[in-house]
Parts: sequence; C-alpha cells; structure tokens
Amino acid sequence: MDQAGRPVTVHVVGAGPGAADLLTLRAAALLAAADVVLYPGTYLDAEVLSHCRPDARLVDTQGLDLDTMVATMVAAHGEGLDVVRLTSGDPSVYSAVAEQTRRLDLAGVPWDVTPGVASYAAAAAIVGRELTVPLVAQSVVLTRVQARSTAMPETESLAAFAATRATLAVHLAITRIREVMAEVGPHYGADCPVVVVYRASQPDQVVLHGTVADIADQVEAAGLRQAAVILVGRALARDGGESFLYSADRTRPV
Repeated sequence: MDQAGRPVTVHVVGAGPGAADLLTLRAAALLAAADVVLYPGTYLDAEVLSHCRPDARLVDTQGLDLDTMVATMVAAHGEGLDVVRLTSGDPSVYSAVAEQTRRLDLAGVPWDVTPGVASYAAAAAIVGRELTVPLVAQSVVLTRVQARSTAMPETESLAAFAATRATLAVHLAITRIREVMAEVGPHYGADCPVVVVYRASQPDQVVLHGTVADIADQVEAAGLRQAAVILVGRALARDGGESFLYSADRTRPV
C-alpha cells in the first residue's frame, strides 16, 4: 500500500550492476509477479529477465523517451496490471526516478522503490577494495561529468571534489577519461591508483588497473565507450591506518 492506502502497482526496482544473481530477494519476487517489465537493455545482462514470468510483457527502454516510458506504466496501471520499472544499479543514483515519479504522481499512479546493488559498490567488490581506508580517505564522492548530458551544477566541478582527495566514483564519463584524469591529477598525483570496471558482474566484464598517468591509454586501447565506473583514490592501494572501531586499545563493555 502507498501512503494513501492504495495498492502499489508500479515498482521502481534496482537491478544491480547487471548480473542475474545480484538482485535482491525482493527485486526477484517483484519481477516474478510482474505483468509488465520495463528494463534498460543497454546496461543489463539479459539473464536478469529470467526472473520474469514467461508471459510477462517486456519493454526495452533504451529507445524510448521518458514520456513514452511513463505512458506505458500509466496505461498498464489502467489495465490493472503490476509493473516493474528496472533501473541499472541502485535507483538513488542517476536513474531518473525523480522525473518518472513526478509524472506518476500527476497521473495518480501509486509507486514504490526497491534498492539495488550500486555499480560503484560492485566495482569495488570485484577488485577487492574498500573505498574508505582509515587515515587515507573516509569519504566517497559519487559524481559524473558533462558530455552529451544534463549540465552539472556550477558548484559540483570535478576539480572541487578532487580537492578533497576523497575516493571518487565517476559515472557516465568513460569517453572523457583523459579529461577526467587531467582534472584530478593535480590533486591526487600521477601515481594515484585508478580502477575502471566495465559492465561489472556481467559476462563481458572488463577490469583495468592503472594510475592517473596511464589509465586513459588503457581505456582507449580497450575501446571502452559506455557502462563503466571509474574509481580514483589512494584508498585503492589499501595502505593506511587501522580502524579505531576494532582496535585492541578501545574500551569495550563487558
């Protein structure tokens, strides 16, 4: 039920990084029950759709604009059908959930959101790295750069974030990798570790390890053009201090 007590018929669901076995149990159950499933074919392994019923109506959104997608969901709601709108990664980041749910509200269609495994988290797991290492980095900045996309707010330049020396998780920027490294280099240094993960968790996954100085050459040689996360920061080296939380010197209750 939504806040007004109506049965929810549109479920915005995080599909995770793309692997069929990295969905949450709730996401898998919603897919198994859905009559209509809208999915981003550009970013997901097709095996994710194996969680759907054989008779479910599947709609690939990669060729649709936002109004067409929402119209599909509203029409399905009008037919009394249950709808899942899959988003890549987690819906809280770069998913257009705000725009879609505003339109659903105007149409009087109840909705809810189910979180998923974020792509930056999947990338960190694949390379076995913690992004917050004591005395090195205790913050993670999730950001992107502007290419053929919505303008970035003036206060959110990549250089401003790089000045903090927090770990950066840069999305939607792989085609501008050389510009990204030029902008962060003065703050992190040419030898700072960088990891690029393309299609994290999927069969055609590619992982590149490098530095600010050489990662652009590797990306261009690999021909990566989309669906990649760039991780930048000294925390990726795993060198640093020890966490006070687990210190033997910390007083603990008996």
